[in-house]
Amino acid sequence: MSFDYYSFTGRNLGFIDEREQQLLRQARVFVCGVGGMGGAAFMALARAGVGKFVIADIDRFEVSNLNRQVFAFADEVGREKAEVAAEAARRINPTIEIDVLGESWTSELRGIAERCPIIVNGMDDIAAGVHLYRTARDAAATVIDAYMSPLPSVIVVRPDDPRPEERLNYPTRNKDWRDINEEDRRAAMLAEIEHVMLHSSSRNYVDLEIAGEVAAGRRSRMSFAPMVISTGMLMAYEAIALIIGRKSGTDCRGWFLNPHRPAIEKPRNALVAALMRPLVRRAIAELTSGK
Repeated sequence: MSFDYYSFTGRNLGFIDEREQQLLRQARVFVCGVGGMGGAAFMALARAGVGKFVIADIDRFEVSNLNRQVFAFADEVGREKAEVAAEAARRINPTIEIDVLGESWTSELRGIAERCPIIVNGMDDIAAGVHLYRTARDAAATVIDAYMSPLPSVIVVRPDDPRPEERLNYPTRNKDWRDINEEDRRAAMLAEIEHVMLHSSSRNYVDLEIAGEVAAGRRSRMSFAPMVISTGMLMAYEAIALIIGRKSGTDCRGWFLNPHRPAIEKPRNALVAALMRPLVRRAIAELTSGK
């Protein structure tokens, strides 16, 4: 089969125009973590015609990934996620340019962020995430991310925005990312959970006993294909908007998509959040205590 980029992307026209399609073709995006939501975003962007990527992942596919990760298949278990994702993207678009990185990505991050003005954060390592956000600010890159929530969500952190560690008051502030310890990670995770419970109805759509075990570190994180893949699609929309210069209403606080009602849930005002915070903290303490 002869491949033609214009035939490949022709049915995009109408959603975007020819000039915007060329902007997508010339764009370079860094996707850090191509398993769950990062993998879904990468797939959508590749199919939309984004022409250049840097992707990174340090993990290999496991059986537990098969429930939600778009590049995970039973015959790929044991293989490196980044290599499998790159192979799949090249099967979609043979002209695509992809630099594939493993564990070395953290040492190469400054150069990556300078080359890639848009970064999709698809990993869940808090220390590496702190490094990613700090480096992105220094390189004037924008990071697209999501909350640890049972509802799909999306965040866009532009270069002048506060970092999540600043906005959510992580104990990692003013600390070298390589010195972040397990206690810091747990405190940062609980701060994010507090934000999710304060500003969304997430608690209504998850088993709270299991959620408490996750928050306490006694159980692996829950993940469900509709939530994970929907989150990746929201991230892809934001990346496309940034590439083609369209305005987006998403900011560094983000929002939640509630498909159960359905509704969009945006952050509460500061007064309401302040009144609710003690109740939320008490609920989190009860959940994580195991009582």
